[in-house]
Amino acid sequence: MDALDRADVANVDQGAAPEKVRLEIWAEDDLWLLRRLNSPEMTEHLGGPESEEQVVGRHRRYVEPQVGCMYRVVLADGGETVGSIGFWQRDWRGGSVWETGWGVLPEFQGRGLAAAAARAVVEAARTAGHHRYLHAFPSVDHPASNAVCRRAGFALLGEVDFEYPKGNPIRCNDWRVDLEH
Repeated sequence: MDALDRADVANVDQGAAPEKVRLEIWAEDDLWLLRRLNSPEMTEHLGGPESEEQVVGRHRRYVEPQVGCMYRVVLADGGETVGSIGFWQRDWRGGSVWETGWGVLPEFQGRGLAAAAARAVVEAARTAGHHRYLHAFPSVDHPASNAVCRRAGFALLGEVDFEYPKGNPIRCNDWRVDLEH
């Protein structure tokens, strides 16, 4: 997807939550958000915080994605940044799919914003094309992220084993949205 296509899908407003969110394409000056999301509290189900070098490398990949797109999640009224979400290509079970993941800052959790962002990223991935399915793989031990998948309209396919980050085995739920429906 080129920059123009990414810009077209970045302005998707969604949300059945009390507050709506807007997705804004990840920019050079968003490193602060990635650092905030890299806390022990926010990475508990992902193997813990990354080093500063890893965070900076992740930021580079977000700013210059090869395939897919990363976003800041902002409140539709007021524009306050509440988290991040995106989609990227993953090889999965013999084919290529989109994968998504998100993080909402602690002070904004519990307000339905992650589910609203997940619904918006479904539309962004649908608009981007390329793949029929969008998957999310939250840890089976992370009830909030699994609830986001359910509230955003993903279908639960079952449990799978993952290694994330490399060397850290985790058990995840495989949630999927069919982007052709």
